[in-house]
Amino acid sequence: MILDTLDNLKTYIGLNPLFPKVVEFIQSHDLSSMPLGKTAIIGDELYVTIADAQPKSQEEAVVETHRQMIDIQIPLSGTETHGFAPLSSLEEATYQEQDDISFYTRPPQTFLSVCPGEFVIFFPQDGHAPAITPVVLRKAIFKVKNQKTNI
Repeated sequence: MILDTLDNLKTYIGLNPLFPKVVEFIQSHDLSSMPLGKTAIIGDELYVTIADAQPKSQEEAVVETHRQMIDIQIPLSGTETHGFAPLSSLEEATYQEQDDISFYTRPPQTFLSVCPGEFVIFFPQDGHAPAITPVVLRKAIFKVKNQKTNI
């Protein structure tokens, strides 16, 4: 997991061959003015979804992971809290291959807040419980195919 400011996102481009395309997209688009829904950048390998996250408490949060994709999540309209639990501490409850998502019954024990102007990256080994917020929150979720690099 990585939490940092959007100004520093370019420093992480070596972690995945598709990360430079994420940086280019963010620099050339106003995420806050994009319509709700999915926008393909490179087919199913890289896309962004603009979503309105519904209010959820820490107790309602469900930990998830993705086997094939990396999440880069960016809150646009307010602060979003995420629960975190390392995959090694979780016991999988269900996996939905079509949506590349696993859910877990163990609640998160660690929480972090992400403000507008910041981002969080969740890799396949990072259990996360997104969208903990007291109000509806607009956010951008980049889905990046997990690819090997030489780093």
